[in-house]
Amino acid sequence: MEETIAIMLAAGKGTRMKSNKSKLVHKIYGKELVKRAVETTKKAGVDEVVAVVGYLKEQVQDVLKDTVKYAIQEEMLGTGHAVMQATKYLEGKKGKVLVLNGDVPILRPETIEKLLNKSIENKECATLLTAIYDNPTGYGRIIRDEGGNVKGIVEQKDATEEQRQIKEINAGVYCFDIQELLLALKEVKPNNSQGEYYLTDVIKIMNDKGLKTGAVIVKDNTEILGVNDRMQLEMLTKILQHRININHMKNGVTIEDIENTYIYDDVQIGTDTVIHPNTTIKSDVVIGSDCEIGPNSYIREGSRLADNVKIGSFVEIKNAMIQKDTKVPHLSYMGDCQIGEGTNIGCGTITCNYDGSNKSKTIIGNNCFIGSNTNFIAPIKIEDNVFVAAGSTITDDVPKDSLAIARQRQTNKEGWNK
Repeated sequence: MEETIAIMLAAGKGTRMKSNKSKLVHKIYGKELVKRAVETTKKAGVDEVVAVVGYLKEQVQDVLKDTVKYAIQEEMLGTGHAVMQATKYLEGKKGKVLVLNGDVPILRPETIEKLLNKSIENKECATLLTAIYDNPTGYGRIIRDEGGNVKGIVEQKDATEEQRQIKEINAGVYCFDIQELLLALKEVKPNNSQGEYYLTDVIKIMNDKGLKTGAVIVKDNTEILGVNDRMQLEMLTKILQHRININHMKNGVTIEDIENTYIYDDVQIGTDTVIHPNTTIKSDVVIGSDCEIGPNSYIREGSRLADNVKIGSFVEIKNAMIQKDTKVPHLSYMGDCQIGEGTNIGCGTITCNYDGSNKSKTIIGNNCFIGSNTNFIAPIKIEDNVFVAAGSTITDDVPKDSLAIARQRQTNKEGWNK
C-alpha cells in the first residue's frame, strides 16, 4: 500500500527573532507557526507527519505533542541533512513524501494537494513548488529544458548572468517518490563552501538518472513567505488577516473596516451579519445571520450566537450561547452563560463567573430585561420574562415573570455634607 508522509523541517535557530523562544513557537492569530504548518499539511490529506527538531526542540515538542512523530537534528548541516534524520520513517515504504518548512505558516492546503496530485498523476519522482518573482534576487532559480521539464535548481551565487534573468524560483516545498528520495540522499555530499547537505542536490541526482521531475507554480506568492524576524511575523499576520476577512466577505458578511477587524481561524459567520471596526473574534466561534457585532467588541472562544443577535460596543462575550433576537448593546461582560431569545442586556451587566478557583454558569431565559449595571453571581438561573432592576447584584435564582431588585434602599442625610 502506498502512503503519503510529510517531513516538517523545524530545527532551525531563528536568531533574527531576538527571542528566548524558538521562532517556530511564535504565534500568528493565537496559533504557533509550526502548529499552523502541521495542521495545514494534515488538511491536505497526508497519512503521517514527521517533525525534524533540533534547537530548543522541547518547545516545539511541547506545542506539537503527539500529533507528529519526531526526528532529531543535532547539528545544523543543511536541508538535506535534516531530511536524512527522518529517513527511518521512510524505510520500506512506498508512496510520496512531502518536505515542508515549519516557519512557512500560511501555505494553503489546496496548494499542497495540487503539488501532491500532480506528482502522483504525472508519475514524477520529484515535484517542486515554485513561484514567479519579478525580482528573484537571492532565490534559487528553476532550470527547465526545452520541453518545460525541471532540470535543476541553481542558487543565486552559482548562477550565470543568463540564469539570473530567470524569474521562476524555488519555493522550498517538495514532493518526492519515497524510494527514489532514499536512494538520492545517499549520493548527496557536502561539496560546498558551507559544508552542508543541500536537498536541492536531489533534483540534479534524479535528473542525471533520467527520472521524471516537475513543478507546480503557486498562484499566490504570499503563501510561501517564511518568518525570520518580527517584522515578517507582523507582515504574515496582516496577510492572513486579509485572507480570512476577504473570505468572510465573499460569503456574505459585511466587514466595515478590513484593516481593523481581527477574525481568527475556524470562525463561522452567517450571511448579512455586519462586523463593525475594532472587533476581535477568536477561534471556535459561530455567529448566525443578520447579526450586528461591534464596534470595539470581543467575541471569545466557545461562543455561539444565533440569528439577529446584537453585540454592541465594548462588549466581551466568552463561552456563551445567545439565542436569536437578543441584544447585549454595550459595556458588558457575558462569560460562561446561556441567554434565551428576545432578551435585552443592559449596559454594564456582568456575569461574575469566576470565584478564584472555579468557573460557574449564568442562565438567563427568554424575553428578559436586564437593567444596567447588574451583576449576576454564578451559578444562577434567571427564568423567562424576568425584569431585573438596574444596579442589582443578583445572588439567588429568579422565578418566571418576576421583578428582581437587589440593592440597598436609598437614604438621604440632609445637611450631612456640610
